[in-house]
Formats: sequence, C-alpha cells, structure tokens
Amino acid sequence: MSSYRHPGVVFTDRRFTVPLDHADPGGEQIEIFGREAVASGSAGEELPWLVYLEGGPGFGARRFVGTEAWLGRALREFRVLLLDQRGTGLSTPANRQTLPLRGGPREQADHLAHFRADAIVRDCELIRTRLTGIEPWTVLGQSFGGFCAVRYLSAAPEGLKAVLITGGLPSLDAHADDVYRAAYPRVERKVAAHYARYPQDVERARRITAHLAEHRPESAGHRLTPEGFQSLGIMLGSGNGSHQLHYLLENAFVRTPHGTELSDTFQEAVRAATSFAGHPLYALMHEAIYAQDERPTAWSAERVRAEFPQFDAVAALEGDGPVLFTGETIHPWHFEVDPALRPLRETAHLLADRTDWAPLYAPERLAVNEVPVAAAVYHDDMYVDTGHALRTAEAIRGLRTWVTNEYEHDGLRAGGPRVLDRLLALVRDEV
Repeated sequence: MSSYRHPGVVFTDRRFTVPLDHADPGGEQIEIFGREAVASGSAGEELPWLVYLEGGPGFGARRFVGTEAWLGRALREFRVLLLDQRGTGLSTPANRQTLPLRGGPREQADHLAHFRADAIVRDCELIRTRLTGIEPWTVLGQSFGGFCAVRYLSAAPEGLKAVLITGGLPSLDAHADDVYRAAYPRVERKVAAHYARYPQDVERARRITAHLAEHRPESAGHRLTPEGFQSLGIMLGSGNGSHQLHYLLENAFVRTPHGTELSDTFQEAVRAATSFAGHPLYALMHEAIYAQDERPTAWSAERVRAEFPQFDAVAALEGDGPVLFTGETIHPWHFEVDPALRPLRETAHLLADRTDWAPLYAPERLAVNEVPVAAAVYHDDMYVDTGHALRTAEAIRGLRTWVTNEYEHDGLRAGGPRVLDRLLALVRDEV
C-alpha cells in the first residue's frame, strides 16, 4: 500500500486478489484496485466504510483531486473506497492488448462472461470482509454502479448497511430489446430539445453528415462515419452536454487550398469523444448487462434501431428533416471503425450470440428487503428509463425515491454534495 495527501484528503492505494471465476475460488486470480480516501483530520479514526461503484460498464472509479464533487461530503463521516471494477482502471485489464493472452475469440468471450454485475458483487464481498471483517458497509452506485447495487441487494444483503443509488435502477426483467425500444424515443426528445436550443445546429449536422457520407475520413486510424457522428448524441445525457455538442459542431469546417474540409480540431474532438480506447469493456459488455436468460442480445440496439427509421442519417439527407443523434447504444460497426475495438470484433459477435446468461436480480428477495435503500431517479434521464426505474423501486421493499428533473444522468457529479446529502437523509428517515 502507498499513501499520499491531497488538500483535505489522505489517499491510500490498495490491491486485492480475487478469483476470476468465483465458482472456482482456487483457480485463476485477478487483481482489483481500490483507492481508499479519508479526511486528513480523521486518518487515524475508526470510520464506517462506503464503497463507490462507478457507472459504465467499463469505467474505473473517478480520479478525484482533493474533496471535489461528492467526495468531501462523504468524507465527513465515511472512509471511502473508490473501486476500479474488474477489468477497469488499475485492476487487471481486459482490452485488445491483453485479451489475446486468453486465446482466440471464443476463449476471450468466455473470459469476459465473468465481468458482469454478479462477479463485481462477489468481488465486493471478498474485499469487504478483508477490510471490515463482519461489518456491513454502505454502497454508493452511480448508473451501472446502481445496477450492481441492486444485484448486491439480491445476492448478499447481509453485507450492506445502506444502499445509495443515483440514476441506476435497472429493470428487473426487461430484455435488451425492451431497454432500447424505450430508449430511442427518449433520445429523440433530447435531440429535439437540443435543436430547439441551437437551431443553427440542424444545418450544421446535415452538412457534416453529408461530408462524412461522401468522404469517410480517418483520424489516428479511427474512421469517421455518419453513424459514428450520430453517436455524439451520448453527450446529450449530461447536464452541459447540449452546450458541449454545440461548441463541437461550430468548429467543424475549415477552408483549405483543396476546398472546404473537416478541420483537424473537429476530427480530433470527434475521435476523442467516440473512441473506446480508454474503456473497451463498455462496448464489449454493454448489452450483456441486460442479459438474464437464454435469449441472446444479438446486437439489440442495432436491430431495434430499424424500428425507428427517423434515425437513418442517409434518409434524412434525402429529405429536409434533421439528422438525429443517437445515445447510449453499441453497434457492430463500432468494431469496424475503432482501432481499439477492431481486433475484438469476433469476440463481440460471440458475446452477442451468447445464450447462457444467468439471472442478475432476485425479485423474491428484493420484495422482503430490509436494507435501507434510497435512489435518485432523474426524471429526464436519457440513459435509464424512468418507467423501468420506478417499477423497480416499487419492487424493492422499503426503497425511497427522490424523483427530480433538476439534474441529468450526471447529477452525482454536477450536484454531488446535495445529491449525497439527500440520499443519506432518505435512508436515515430524516426527510
């Protein structure tokens, strides 16, 4: 372990060894990284633990500088563990560089089947007992971290003192197809709101799409396509995302001796925003987080998109309508245009075809839950369907919701102290 100080915080890097397959505890082991945080004045005190589960899948825990966002509020009473879920951050990596160590695509897909919420919760339980003995801890789950928290309530509620969920109540029984059928209309509303705020972006998006359809340029090996450009709509799910998208679009073209071209600045910004080099598990495992039975996900977002022809960019150019951006969806073409994903396309197809996914949630246990649970449900959340979230809230005994449209999906980051205060008050019956 190594410790170091930021203003107001002492961080300690911790590493834990856990089984790759928890059904085979004596088999291959992998490493899980966690960064402990404690207030500078409380470093020597006995404090209850709070473990933070990041959104994703495929993202390591946020790297805080000092007490920014919600961390300062948490450190007033907790010792916090910022956990890099398996395969992310400084935990044993799973990406195009390391997965070939497993063998071919079949072996890689079998390996990645151990990277869902059920395994993450088993990791948490092993780590909890090593840190606290028999004492339960509090879980704070953001987005996919909330999905993991609901799995935790289903599988190991004895390890939980309280659960705080922000933008992360999953449907307990929806297939991926149901998730995306609910998602595309939400995304369309977000795009309409963006164009109402920035009507000049309608023509800009059409012009950029037409250029990409004709030229399909490359930036650092990343092919820019109309579909890839549309995927910038994922930005619209955050509080300032519409503004950031607007600023990106306004810098698209530049005059050159060869005529008007897409600017290097724009191409690099798009590449950075759409590349999965830093979080390949997001692309590989995104639809698998919804899989719970013998039905394959079978590239659900791609299939369901065909039911919403208004998202066809080329067809939009043939008429006079706007080009619609898309949201939190993964498609087969991602594994053709992105050099970080290209070597993993066969693996991705095998995961999409997989039919032996285990159930993630236990409605019968959730119905008799005794762990205090509070959830922030963002009413206009582009990423998690409000209807699905509220049905799940009703299915978890004792869960208290805070439904608000004051924040988008990134409410924990944008309004961290207030959001965490509210959730803690709810689980403690203080409001």
